[in-house]
Amino acid sequence: MTWPMHDAGPTTPEPDPAEPGLDEPGRTGPGRHPADADPLPPLEGPMPGGGPSPAETTLPLALEWPAPPARPPRVPTFTPAGSSGPADAPAGWRRVPRPADYPPPDDLTPRYPQPGRPPQVPPGGPAGPPGGPRRSRSPGQRATPRPSLIRSSAGMAAGTLVSRATGFLRTLVLVYAVGVSFLGNAYNNANTLPNTVYYLMLGGIFTSVVVPLLVRAARRDPDHGEAYAQRMFTLGAVSLLVVTVVATLLAGPLVDLYAPTIHGPPGSPNSAEHHLMVVWAYFFIPQIFFYGMCSLIGAILNTRGRFAAPMWAPVVNNLVVIVVGGLYIATVGLNKDPQNISAAGVQLLGIGTTLGVVAQTVVLFPSLRGAGFRWRPTLAFKQGEVSEMGRMAGWMSVYVISQWAGNLVVQIVANAASPGANGYSAYSIAWQLFQLPYAVVGISVITALLPRMSEHASARRYSLVRDDFSIGVRLASVLVVPAAIYLGVLGGPLAQFLFSYGSTSAERANYIGVVFGLFSLGLVPYMLTQLQLRVFYSFQDSRTAAFVGLLIMAVSIAGNYIALSALPRLDVVAGLAIAYGIANLVGAMAGWALLLRRVGSLDGWAIARSLTRMHVATVPGLIFAVAVMIGVGHVVQNPSASYGALVTIIGGGGATLLYALSARALRIAEFGYLAKTVTAKFGGQSRRH
Repeated sequence: MTWPMHDAGPTTPEPDPAEPGLDEPGRTGPGRHPADADPLPPLEGPMPGGGPSPAETTLPLALEWPAPPARPPRVPTFTPAGSSGPADAPAGWRRVPRPADYPPPDDLTPRYPQPGRPPQVPPGGPAGPPGGPRRSRSPGQRATPRPSLIRSSAGMAAGTLVSRATGFLRTLVLVYAVGVSFLGNAYNNANTLPNTVYYLMLGGIFTSVVVPLLVRAARRDPDHGEAYAQRMFTLGAVSLLVVTVVATLLAGPLVDLYAPTIHGPPGSPNSAEHHLMVVWAYFFIPQIFFYGMCSLIGAILNTRGRFAAPMWAPVVNNLVVIVVGGLYIATVGLNKDPQNISAAGVQLLGIGTTLGVVAQTVVLFPSLRGAGFRWRPTLAFKQGEVSEMGRMAGWMSVYVISQWAGNLVVQIVANAASPGANGYSAYSIAWQLFQLPYAVVGISVITALLPRMSEHASARRYSLVRDDFSIGVRLASVLVVPAAIYLGVLGGPLAQFLFSYGSTSAERANYIGVVFGLFSLGLVPYMLTQLQLRVFYSFQDSRTAAFVGLLIMAVSIAGNYIALSALPRLDVVAGLAIAYGIANLVGAMAGWALLLRRVGSLDGWAIARSLTRMHVATVPGLIFAVAVMIGVGHVVQNPSASYGALVTIIGGGGATLLYALSARALRIAEFGYLAKTVTAKFGGQSRRH
């Protein structure tokens, strides 16, 4: 596939003799930071009921990307010391001074791919990087183990899909068991505490800073970073233990912080809900330690080339909670509330949910041993290593705290909206549904693009950064745009089909779907914001990313309180979903303007044309879905599980088919590429069988 080009100037600024050693490993200069110590992006926020695993947000999935447009061959940047440069060098070409003992090209250790960052292989094989052929490899140089890498990437992708599928099934079981009223609110509020506390104190920093530091130590130290990894692992384990103990002791105040409006006279539903939240908080907060250990172990495995295990570990967690939910339904029953649930039921859900996180951690240890890591506790950090962590975590911490603060306000407002109905449980479940299309498409695109953009940004090849951003937006949007439109309309029927059982009525399920639909309408600006943040990270500019995060937080908090004051209490949570979409739209606009100042062009016309065609392609399917909703509503009661099933299957299936036909008719290039890729993969599999 040939992607349209829109030139933004030279791809590589000319080196300046005043900047000696600009491209040398470990040296600094404009566009270059010390030895691959770029902080990675954190999680997208403390997600209610769990979110992407640390592996999903720090490990790039090796997708087969279309190669960027071919560039004219560039003059080699290496010349032996003492030479005056190639005889055919263009006028004005200048050689960067090199020391006399500078190693020849064949002895250079490539900066990319980094450990844990698989190289991107364009369709058709490794045809070489844009801008010129690859350097030849000497017989003694170790080749990249590409077959093993491809197998690892396949395991990562499969693990992600299975993790999402089992996580979705886990949500279904819990909604069936505890519902979305007083009991469900108590469970979801308490289960969010370990996620948010861990994210605030350690989680975002672990996933953002630990992996680059381990990679840097592996390249810098004579023992390939083994001693540094031991020190980092020990520091992380001790820090996690301290934070977990302190947070557990503060379980009561933490519940009051997140749900200050849930209280009442003894014997009232609110009083019983508050008491149950505190009890479950004591069971759930110890999860902080095990979530953190998952991040630490995942970081160690990342730098040692073990990618699949951290992707599969959450599956174990989900399966344990699914079994626990089934036992609860069988032994305790349905339609319980905080006033009549048995102590055995409280303990079963409390211990079982935390046991799932423990199991998720334990299953990683065999892979850790297989990678050759044996933990020997030590805190003998060398001079400057702790301060180095602080420098890298500085502005990233601002971003992490801004996301946590925004989520805290959301939880407080959702709990204050309506006691027992349309409260925080509806928001939490709708958020988890909202994350599914983004996780399957957006996270894969983002994590695959980050290493490529980092390489281009470090070499100041701004046109290639722009190309990567443009391709990423368009490839992700070909699925995200129809998902946003159709889920925005069919969210209610879909939730009725999924959740109108057990302890959840069809009316409550429909409201979850309404909130989910409003979330989905903001899916495109959310994805765009996350991609823009990754461009800032590729420039190792966490400060600008922090400012964008602060802006999103401010707009979101303002919108949340406007919704609380202006909307009926039963509709406040729906207003929170709208406020979230508006905040991400503002963040996307601000991020676009800031990136234009940095890159010069973002291929805006090409992106706008593609997005316009994609939205036009959704119109026939949208009309069909609305017609099906009206027609089925005259035949089957609305809301009900049967109404949701008919509308979802007929309306959703027909809308998807019409979008595919319209996209082909409009000749949307990105859809054509996606269809060819899927056809080639399944065709290849069928031929092999």
